[in-house]
Amino acid sequence: MVFIVESGSTKADWILLDASATEVGRWSVKGLNPYFHDADEVERTLRAASEIMAHAPSVEKVFFYGAGCSSAALNAIIANGLERVFTGANVLVDHDLLAAAYATHFGEPHIACILGTGSNSCYFDGTAVHEEVPALAYILGDEGSASYIGKRLVRDFLYKRLPADLHAAFVGAYGVGKAEIFQAVYNEPNANVYLANYARFAGDHAEHPYIQEIVFEGFKAFIEFHVLCFAEARQGAQVNFVGSVAKAFEPLLQKACAEAGVRYGRTQAKPVNRLVEYHIDVLRVLEPQAL
Repeated sequence: MVFIVESGSTKADWILLDASATEVGRWSVKGLNPYFHDADEVERTLRAASEIMAHAPSVEKVFFYGAGCSSAALNAIIANGLERVFTGANVLVDHDLLAAAYATHFGEPHIACILGTGSNSCYFDGTAVHEEVPALAYILGDEGSASYIGKRLVRDFLYKRLPADLHAAFVGAYGVGKAEIFQAVYNEPNANVYLANYARFAGDHAEHPYIQEIVFEGFKAFIEFHVLCFAEARQGAQVNFVGSVAKAFEPLLQKACAEAGVRYGRTQAKPVNRLVEYHIDVLRVLEPQAL
């Protein structure tokens, strides 16, 4: 059997296939990012997932695509943890950008973008991904992402710059103050995920002019830094997106693309279904020689 996994920083989708390409099961567990999780944490997370563990002895291949898996050294952290659990499997770990490129590829070269907990982009020529600028993560970058939106909301809340109605709603929803926020952001792990959780508030108030403004600003910044950096974007290459933020605010994303003069393609909230299809139909991972 074969596991295909698409992992963001917040959660990961695990799809298990048998030799006939039948889906045996799918599970959502905590996301695993080598910047924040070591091999021990990878192992602990999976051993706590009883349904995944029930199939572990029968797994022959694992294809894991994750946020932060952008170098051989970082990939080895995740692979080490996976190999402790799937002892009889061949394990491949690669970047979530490659998963996004596969999931949004429909026969022509394109620019694949992630707008989820974090944000990133690449150009996919049909064979390989090409990156033009680095992803700077939630402190320096992640424009347009959930962590970007959450950070803006928290900042404006603490600065008392939220509109009065949103300020009251924020207090009612979270009941937090500076001390709790500082503790979570500066003293506890996974601050990016903590900040990203506040983006749900933006989704709950999506039609509010303030929310529309900050999300649109984030999308414009993302396109400026992570789409227009590719010459292909200026030459008419299709620009496709994956991620919960992209889908939740798709009309604003389409507007930002139109204003920037780039060719909007499609948005998928969760890329894993198309990712599975690509692995079966194009990469032929169920064939014995794959991986």
